[in-house]
Amino acid sequence: MRRITAILMALCLVLSMSAAAFASEEAVEIPEVPDLTAVDTSAIPGVEDGVLTVGMECAYAPYNWTQMDDSNGAVPIANNPGSYANGYDVMMAQRICDAYGWDLEVMAIGWDGLNPALSAGTLDAVIAGQSMTETRLQEVDMAGPYIYASIVCVTKADSAFADAQGLSDLEGGTCTAQTGTIWYDTCLPQIEGAEMMPEAETAPAMIMAVESGTVDFICTDMPTALGAVSTYDDLVILDFSGSDDDFDVSDEEVNIGISVLKGNTELLDAINAVVGELDADQFNALMDQAISVQPEI
Repeated sequence: MRRITAILMALCLVLSMSAAAFASEEAVEIPEVPDLTAVDTSAIPGVEDGVLTVGMECAYAPYNWTQMDDSNGAVPIANNPGSYANGYDVMMAQRICDAYGWDLEVMAIGWDGLNPALSAGTLDAVIAGQSMTETRLQEVDMAGPYIYASIVCVTKADSAFADAQGLSDLEGGTCTAQTGTIWYDTCLPQIEGAEMMPEAETAPAMIMAVESGTVDFICTDMPTALGAVSTYDDLVILDFSGSDDDFDVSDEEVNIGISVLKGNTELLDAINAVVGELDADQFNALMDQAISVQPEI
């Protein structure tokens, strides 16, 4: 009887600890948007008119995507009438605009055209899941980070690589990632013996490459991977974090930032004043909200 009682007490303890852990996750609260409307922003380059024009692909769930209505807080895409943008980037852009009382204007622009559009003055900011790399910081200034995104791989659940415990287990596989990213340029070359296929033009194309079996696995960041597996239940995430057989990336490469025109310190500081109110857990909670309402990739 004492043994049974001890087992039951242990079981209760495990259950209570699990419940506490779950409650802790659920307890992440997103603070109210700070009220910065008293701040005079009329002289900040780009938002003198009270409008923040933000560029993103509108095709990179869960960071951003296109939908055909304004459900779940989606906003119109200025250069694509009748379409609406939503996702984590839109949520963050709206939060910044709400803080200062600005109007949000979203422009859908291809990945490679985002920073050129910023330099040309078409955009005030780029909020599009861009890593804060040294190369990018030579072209633009970046606020944030507004989320921290570890690097992972994604493969089919029935793949020969589904049980991989590190990069060395991916030898012999075919792989790809989105063009113009550290995933393709920096991470995939670290997998010895893997065959790199041509870059995917977009994140959805990258995901379809592994879903369709065109490649054995892809390399991406954790938010994009979570969005992929929430859409396709036959995909699994390979996360080697904490092992000695993981990708070698710098903090800057997994910090995701918001680009503004080089030298526009006023707008940079204004964005940081809003983004800096949130911590990593709150970023992740907002990303979870985006994933919960994303459409099929």
